[in-house]
Amino acid sequence: MFNEEKSEENKCFRSIGNIAYWTLSSQKLGHGLEHLMDNSYDTFWQSDGPQPHYINLLFQKRMIIKRVAIYLDFKQDESYTPSKIAINAGTNIHELEEVKCEDLDEPTGWINFDLDCEETGKPLKTFFLQVAIKSNHHDGKDTHVRQIKVYSTPRTGVFYDNDMILTSSNELEKMALIR
Repeated sequence: MFNEEKSEENKCFRSIGNIAYWTLSSQKLGHGLEHLMDNSYDTFWQSDGPQPHYINLLFQKRMIIKRVAIYLDFKQDESYTPSKIAINAGTNIHELEEVKCEDLDEPTGWINFDLDCEETGKPLKTFFLQVAIKSNHHDGKDTHVRQIKVYSTPRTGVFYDNDMILTSSNELEKMALIR
């Protein structure tokens, strides 16, 4: 059964995966995209073919992406479990830059990839987001990812618009009137 990460640090974020157009680099029959978002830890997406494997998200407008959370289970998936994941972003699939890359050691549970720019602290703004599975544990070829969530700005508090910080709904209403 699904038990989405309810930690205090993720409660304040807004999930935006449902507004993206998703594609996969490959999939095994019966283990496709629907299993990445079916809210079950018992199902999974399984890639099919040579690495790297990709999960692509395309948004209609430039979105602020604060965090990507991925649920992995080394105890169940062993050599199918990713050991190196990169997060790439850009305007389209042909213009991507790596924004985060992590080596994972037998991960079980939610793995959070925070995507604020480390130098400036500004959030990542992008049309296209890609999760790249670069390698698996024990040199496994295909990969299993059980769940994935993409988060944007907080539900309450600070909202971002371009490079300005809007701290209240009154400021947001004022910005909505300016054209």
